[in-house]
Amino acid sequence: MIPAIFGLSGLTLTDDERAFFRDSDPAGYILFGRNIENREQLKRLTDELRSLDGRTNLPILIDQEGGRVARMKAPEWPDFPSGAAFDALYERAPASAIEAARLNAMALAAMLAEVGITVDCLPLLDVRQPGASDVIGDRALGSEPMRVAALGRAILSGLQDGGVVGIVKHIPGHGRALFDSHEKLSRVTASDHDLLTDLAPFAALRDAAMAMTCHVIFEAWDKDLPATLSPTIIDGIIRQRVGFHGLLMTDDLDMKALSGDVPSRAADAIAAGCDIALNCWAKMDDMVGIANALDPISTVSRARLEGAMDRIAGAHDPREFGVLVDQRDALLAIA
Repeated sequence: MIPAIFGLSGLTLTDDERAFFRDSDPAGYILFGRNIENREQLKRLTDELRSLDGRTNLPILIDQEGGRVARMKAPEWPDFPSGAAFDALYERAPASAIEAARLNAMALAAMLAEVGITVDCLPLLDVRQPGASDVIGDRALGSEPMRVAALGRAILSGLQDGGVVGIVKHIPGHGRALFDSHEKLSRVTASDHDLLTDLAPFAALRDAAMAMTCHVIFEAWDKDLPATLSPTIIDGIIRQRVGFHGLLMTDDLDMKALSGDVPSRAADAIAAGCDIALNCWAKMDDMVGIANALDPISTVSRARLEGAMDRIAGAHDPREFGVLVDQRDALLAIA
């Protein structure tokens, strides 16, 4: 197994993808809108991915946050609220907001598990800051760290109860970034003391199974390298100060915030201390380059991956999807 998660090009595997994935044995896969048509097609696709190496606990990821970030869309699937909806409810009724976030995550998990998806790139623990890029914006759970942590904890719990692993992102925090990392590298000049605000939700949820880095430079910690590629940040800040010892994956390595070719980015991220390199766009040359650039997954990283997936072994909440959505909506109506 190589420490990489790859994307797919379309609604079905191509012959080249099927042969490459069998040969390279990536740690998992990530799905996007281009891979999704309807329930039946999506379940066939996830079943085939599992058949490639027979892993029943295969990580199959998706970005299904709600709001403007949703790969499974109406009319085949219902819309879900963004993080801002739970932040707004928290202003009036904190306990109701926490329960609504948990129910929402359980409904998301039910929808994902039905089609064979096992990991959701949620919750965002980025603390929203004034003047920052809107790439986070209403996706955030708020601007107060402990509120973000409380809602994030509820989301992780709800996903896990429904049989889906959550990923906390974007560690150590994308909330101050002035630019969208898809397009440009941000350089955060906040002091170490001020950055404690950004770290607080991640520290509170340090026991999460998985986390995703951000492609942002934090001058207080490393003036030259973004967090994804910085041994100083990964070890000194994420592992030691935050205390996160779960599976750490990169954000998408295709983003323009990073420089150099994609295989080199993957190798540098793993060398810096990330467990998994995430490459989303199914460009065969890049995927082959990554497979050639990376050694087999380390014993430590493999144990973290298996430990994360073990958390959902046998998980199943008996409540129906419609019941969960109705209960969530009744609480959100308070706001």
